[in-house]
Amino acid sequence: MTTYQLVTKARSLALLTFLMFCCLLASAQNDKSPPPNFVIIFADDLGYGDLGTFGHPSIQTPNLDRMATEGQKWTNFYVAASVCTPSRAALLTGRLPVRNGMCSNKSRVLFPNSVNGLPTEEITLAEQLKQAGYATAAIGKWHLGHKPEFLPTSQGFDYYYGIPYSNDMDKAVKKDYWADGDDIPFQDYNVPLMRDTEIVERPADQTTITKRYTEETVKFIKEHKSEPFFVYLAHNLPHIPLFASKDFKGKSKRGLYGDVIEEIDYGVGEVIKVLEEEGLAENTIVVFTSDNGPWLPFKTHGGSAGLLRAGKGTTWEGGMRVPTIFWSPSRVTPAVVSDLGSTMDLFTTFSAMAQVAMPNDRLMDGVDLSPTLLKGEESPRKHILYYRGPEVYAARLGEYKLHYITQGEYGMFGGKEVHETPILYHLGHDPSEQFDIAAEHPEVIEEINQLVKEHQSTLVKGKDQLAERE
Repeated sequence: MTTYQLVTKARSLALLTFLMFCCLLASAQNDKSPPPNFVIIFADDLGYGDLGTFGHPSIQTPNLDRMATEGQKWTNFYVAASVCTPSRAALLTGRLPVRNGMCSNKSRVLFPNSVNGLPTEEITLAEQLKQAGYATAAIGKWHLGHKPEFLPTSQGFDYYYGIPYSNDMDKAVKKDYWADGDDIPFQDYNVPLMRDTEIVERPADQTTITKRYTEETVKFIKEHKSEPFFVYLAHNLPHIPLFASKDFKGKSKRGLYGDVIEEIDYGVGEVIKVLEEEGLAENTIVVFTSDNGPWLPFKTHGGSAGLLRAGKGTTWEGGMRVPTIFWSPSRVTPAVVSDLGSTMDLFTTFSAMAQVAMPNDRLMDGVDLSPTLLKGEESPRKHILYYRGPEVYAARLGEYKLHYITQGEYGMFGGKEVHETPILYHLGHDPSEQFDIAAEHPEVIEEINQLVKEHQSTLVKGKDQLAERE
């Protein structure tokens, strides 16, 4: 081979090597997808059995059913408390409410005359994601403090639109709840509607509140489609009093409660629609869940826990196991997941997906569910602690749940009972918690006892933020 041929061959090899390097570099750059957007849709007092995909025979939820089919339906997903305020604090901080004082034996939730709110030294999911450049919005019910220093705009959210506490507060009339049946005047509840820190409507017209929350969410997504965003859409409903817009009232076979759920489902469909139209669906994680179980004393205006025992306010399964769906067409692996999960895991999971380091100056209670969501792997969560106020009432390890204390609520399911011999159920075999098997499994009781002891050995309870009122 001549010198010319050798030089030509060397140049060709060099060019080929350069071209291959460019292709690999381009491929690597293409593989580095932008951080996902996150949308959490949080219903209020929605029961485990209230969605079509979770078995309800007369409430039609086609959009949530679609999400469950295309994404993941979690059948053993839990909140950290069975009432509003502590449940919401846990979701947004990834921590048990007992750690930051957002639970109490004196007052189970915050009220319009409450002094405090979520401590500002807590790190919310919004503050966490802002470290990665996310635009953040809280739309709907807040219930973590109505004073300016506790509102969403002081807790990491760029924008807030909603009612700062439960929609049954600030009651303006003295009459029985059922006095107006399905036609309660919204003026009976003098709750404020806020935009950021300003009251823009009082009383809030709750007949259109679900519709307006959806519209605000769609608007925010459109305005921030060119950057990563996090939307926390927390509906005030189906917490009583129930209201539905004229397009939905009287349409459900389930009555007014069904009308409310079907309007929420329609709103879910509108959120999915805008994500698809704007080309955002494949890079957005949408989560739908509830803050606790159904408020059963309100008869047909309350929901259903399905086959689960009891409801809101209790540490029975019906109070703390909630219907949960994750959806993202290109990211979430379709499945029905029977592994354990918790709303506290959203903080850890979204932090991992957004590549934001977890706080290292406090104990966190969430785990990273992304291997389950994205790859279909087994959930890393193995246990659940059932708190009522600042006390552990029960604990679940795998399929077994041990009750140390049981107590009903709202005049239902009996008074407080401390069990000298704890009650044990196998929730896989007995999800309705009917058959005590404690005598047959002393080794399981000992294992769960050890789990609880280890948890309590490092627990530092936060100062009670709920008890003090003006």
